[in-house]
Amino acid sequence: MFARRFGRGLVWAVLILAAVTGVRAWFIPPKVDVPSAPKATAAPTYPAAEAQAVAARFSRAYLAWDQDKPEERAALLAAVMPENSDTSIGWDGRGRQKVLAVQPGAVTPGSQHQARVRVDVLIKTEAPTPTDKKKAAPPALPARWMGLDVPVVETGGRIIVTGEPGLVGIPTKGPKAPDLNTTKTDQELAASTEDTVEQFFRAYAGGDTDAVTAPGASVPPLPEGVEYKGLVTWSIDEGTGDDRTGTARVSWTLGEGTVEQTYRVELTRVSSADAARWQVADVRGGTL
Repeated sequence: MFARRFGRGLVWAVLILAAVTGVRAWFIPPKVDVPSAPKATAAPTYPAAEAQAVAARFSRAYLAWDQDKPEERAALLAAVMPENSDTSIGWDGRGRQKVLAVQPGAVTPGSQHQARVRVDVLIKTEAPTPTDKKKAAPPALPARWMGLDVPVVETGGRIIVTGEPGLVGIPTKGPKAPDLNTTKTDQELAASTEDTVEQFFRAYAGGDTDAVTAPGASVPPLPEGVEYKGLVTWSIDEGTGDDRTGTARVSWTLGEGTVEQTYRVELTRVSSADAARWQVADVRGGTL
């Protein structure tokens, strides 16, 4: 009797508990809101390309001057400097100097949207006019490269030069070259394709490469004024298949001078009903 009453009481207790808490909650735990991780915001990158362009324009104007035309330099500088800046910056108004080439380099960002831009400039200073007609004019200095560190700042959606730059030195020699793996050559294939490569380079300078390139290949000829002198060396990498790559060293005549240059030449084997032959599919300068 007691056991029966206890059992009924237990059943009623379970039913009441189910009504209060919900049967679903016994089997499926309630969802817990997990706070989402904050989205990472990427730091804005400095507009390096624009900074290089502005620094290059400034460097060309800054290092080029003509004592008879100072207003030309001033106008060019005014376009890349803050309003009402001193556009005679860095020059005493004497002499003549030309800028032959400008090469912008590394951009080093700083604080407050500022940066430093390295620019290499090739200049040619004209010899000064002698004040004493009896004395010979001093020789003109040869063209030479010099470095320029240019301070810039981003403001109002533009890059401008903020002040005087500084001349810096340029290394007189490069670092030691790394030890690169050498490629084994296929001497037999190089010997059998040498005439093909020589015909290609002759046509490369002659203005008509279609007749000596593989079907579907497009290799624009060299500009007028470049004359083929000879194939100095030709080697082809070891390998298999119908597509092979080799290295050619070619001698060209430019005016009265001669230059030797290196090319990587891609060959493909073209088959027909009669025979198979190697033809040039592509060419690129350098050793890669």
